[in-house]
Amino acid sequence: MNNSEYDRLMKAKSPGSPLAKDMFFAFLVGGAICALGQGLSLLYTYLGSDEQTAGTLVSVSLVFLSALLTGFGLYDNIARFAGAGTLVPITGFANAVVSPAIEFKPEGWVMGVGASMFKIAGPVIVFGEIACVIYGMVYWLFTMS
Repeated sequence: MNNSEYDRLMKAKSPGSPLAKDMFFAFLVGGAICALGQGLSLLYTYLGSDEQTAGTLVSVSLVFLSALLTGFGLYDNIARFAGAGTLVPITGFANAVVSPAIEFKPEGWVMGVGASMFKIAGPVIVFGEIACVIYGMVYWLFTMS
């Protein structure tokens, strides 16, 4: 079987994706997560935090809620329903760190949780760090006086 025959077979056997419905639910849930973040920001500001501190508290709160929902197995159910809507950067990232940690916990704290929790998120962190270094060097080169 060559590649084109395999592609035809896979297309015939794979169910179609209801794209409009998937996009709607992704938009709905992603927007709800963002609205929750905005609501938390307003709450923290109302409680006396300055804007920068409120932003930090929102980030910490969303990471905590995402990790907690992942720990209880609820985040995956939301992701099945919302698809890409749960990939709002900070909540999706927290889920990507916590999920492997839970999965590999039976292998122990060091070789299971410690070694496995960054299997998914690790490449993202490395790419982000490399991008920051490159951006910083380019910025430095163009702003030298």
